[in-house]
Amino acid sequence: MTDDRFHVYDTTLRDGAQQEGLNLTVADKLAIARHLDGLGVGFIEGGWPGANPKDTEFFRRARTELDLKHAQLAAFGATRRAGVKAADDPLVAALRESGAPVVTLVAKSHDRHVELALRTTLEENLAMIRDTVSHLRAEGQRVFLDAEHFFDGYASNPAYALEVLRTAAEAGASVIALCDTNGGMLPDELAEIVHEAVGTGARIGIHCHDDTGCAVANTLAAVRAGATHVQGCANGYGERSGNANLFTVVANLQLKRGFDLVPPQALADMTRIAHAITEVTNVTPNSHAPYVGVSAFAHKAGLHASAIKVDPNLYQHIDPALVGNDMRMLVSDMAGRASVELKGRELGYELPAETARDLVERVKDMESRGYTFEAADASFELLLRDTVAGERRRHFEVESWRVIVERTRGGELVSEATVKLHAKGERIVATGEGNGPVNALDKAVRAALERLYPDLAAVELVDFKVRILEGTHGTDAITRVLITSSDAAGEWATVGVAENVIEASWQALEQAVTYGLLRAGHATD
Repeated sequence: MTDDRFHVYDTTLRDGAQQEGLNLTVADKLAIARHLDGLGVGFIEGGWPGANPKDTEFFRRARTELDLKHAQLAAFGATRRAGVKAADDPLVAALRESGAPVVTLVAKSHDRHVELALRTTLEENLAMIRDTVSHLRAEGQRVFLDAEHFFDGYASNPAYALEVLRTAAEAGASVIALCDTNGGMLPDELAEIVHEAVGTGARIGIHCHDDTGCAVANTLAAVRAGATHVQGCANGYGERSGNANLFTVVANLQLKRGFDLVPPQALADMTRIAHAITEVTNVTPNSHAPYVGVSAFAHKAGLHASAIKVDPNLYQHIDPALVGNDMRMLVSDMAGRASVELKGRELGYELPAETARDLVERVKDMESRGYTFEAADASFELLLRDTVAGERRRHFEVESWRVIVERTRGGELVSEATVKLHAKGERIVATGEGNGPVNALDKAVRAALERLYPDLAAVELVDFKVRILEGTHGTDAITRVLITSSDAAGEWATVGVAENVIEASWQALEQAVTYGLLRAGHATD
């Protein structure tokens, strides 16, 4: 485990899993735990055994299926019920029997919550904390305590909120995390309260929600005020507006404040880990996420590009490689020659000045007609290759294509596409049926080419977006189609623009197939 003087505590599997639309299986939770351990976090909160059958199963399977190198598992639960001894409470027993070396107890620190939600006295709440912490400590488990609604409780009754901290610490809790449960705090006022809490002598942690958009800032302010334990969730998952994004917190503390939290090689794997977790959760990654988003180090304006050409650090706050990310140049109608030259270099081309100027003019002309290359890197690379070659070069040439959409007597819609292509000296005619025109075209192209290019079997169409462009109207409007494709090594995007949505789709699809073949190592004819 990492240095115990400062804790990185992940609660994705419990608090993060409360995000709307996020449903994790036990296998999902085990997979995410392995990724988090690879990052080097100190603690992974696995869930609430006893209260949730899935979480009980997680801890059972974790004993034999998780081989953690850095992290310790923490079981989450509540203090004993009012009027019941901790030793006799079945939910406390589930925490004892979880096999987790650490237990994190949630306890009320807001006087009104004690009286209205727990329906007990302030004195009994303190007794519940004292009894549960001391019981679990006597059973050999390390105990952390989450002081729920602490900041609201401090505003209501500061003396009682601080007494909760003292009681937990005296009973043997090694950390008391102050929870901004409603997510309503701002950094300056939060820091003042954390400073008061540190003054009790208890070891203080911080747990922030993002309802004001300040969860990361609040976490950093708490550390500045003396907290030595930070909680958060991968990718900022969590209910309502989410929790503090643990990746952003770790990167900020390690790269900006000099904390030694995770191994440098693990930090350099952070972007991959963030995206791997989105694959498990099936939640679309935030492309603009700090540090790990695909747009976190993307540059578009020509002015930026000119400066970056001289020194990349002029418009970047860190070297993207420190967190496993990359600088990207976005080519758009805002692009200058420097943008295109840098993008070409990124793709492996050293462009002569005249070629770069020609390409800039082509990009601006095409974007004025509705194309977008900042969202379609693959289309730009094909355009760049054509410009460098001085002619359009592809793996196949299209003679014609057509699509028929038929509604059957049973009311079912069936699409059938026919394509006529020329590839490797052959004329090929192929058909395909699909659940829509684009799907039918995709199947027809594959039927035509997979015999000659078996690598196409690994290419998948994973996303399809249609947009009616501004300034046009009605059924004759200009349509832009973006297609995202993937193979085993990654994804790429292509764009098509036309008055006819099927024609725009065909443009994007033809480029997607061509680019997939280039990635597979097939040279153009």
